[in-house]
Amino acid sequence: MSLPKNPIVIIPARLASTRLPDKPLADIHGDSMIVHVWRRAMEADIGPVIVAAAETAIVESVLAAGGKAVLTDPAHPSGSDRIHEALQIADPDGRYDAVVNIQGDLPTIAAEVIRAVFAPLQNSSVDIATLGVKITVGTEKTNPNVVKAIAAIAPDATTGRALYFTRATAPWGDGPLYHHIGLYAYRRTALGRFVALPAGILEQRERLEQLRALEAGMRIDLALVDTVPLGVDTPADLDRARQVLAP
Repeated sequence: MSLPKNPIVIIPARLASTRLPDKPLADIHGDSMIVHVWRRAMEADIGPVIVAAAETAIVESVLAAGGKAVLTDPAHPSGSDRIHEALQIADPDGRYDAVVNIQGDLPTIAAEVIRAVFAPLQNSSVDIATLGVKITVGTEKTNPNVVKAIAAIAPDATTGRALYFTRATAPWGDGPLYHHIGLYAYRRTALGRFVALPAGILEQRERLEQLRALEAGMRIDLALVDTVPLGVDTPADLDRARQVLAP
């Protein structure tokens, strides 16, 4: 088994944010946050990196830093839909066979974490790969804002098949619980199939998009990493990111 031969990394970004308006353009030591995310993706060295932007201002920020960006429909309901459109724009001939989707609010994410989400695709049976972290903080186990990945991972393994995702505390019994991290790597065919599917029953109940794929019989594998990347959702998060990235 081997990894897809020609992957691309796509970062969806839009300005609409209730808690931190114009979040992708937030300044971090002279550069916008989306530019920092683009740089982290370039450091992973998986393949070319483009930003899938909902607004022209994001495109202009990325281009000014020397990156690549495409303008997509601002009405897309999810990042998956946005990266799918960007892929059609950037690669209409279908040269790229896999897509790594990095959220646009992870300016401090480590290159090895990005590479980790791509690795499970070496198994040809895997349609989609994603990440998890073993929960060590007790309150996270019962916090519905912390999504749990229920995955069959052997004690000495770092990857396994994801069987479900939930906001509840699960699974029951002794053993680790895994905090799901919303980074994904898709085979190109799997991404096309996924965005064409209707919303799933459990997806709507749990408000978790990835359940649509599981309901349709698609395979998702989970790779474990050591820490949850810092997602910037509030002014306090932005301050933390500025501290981490201080020159």
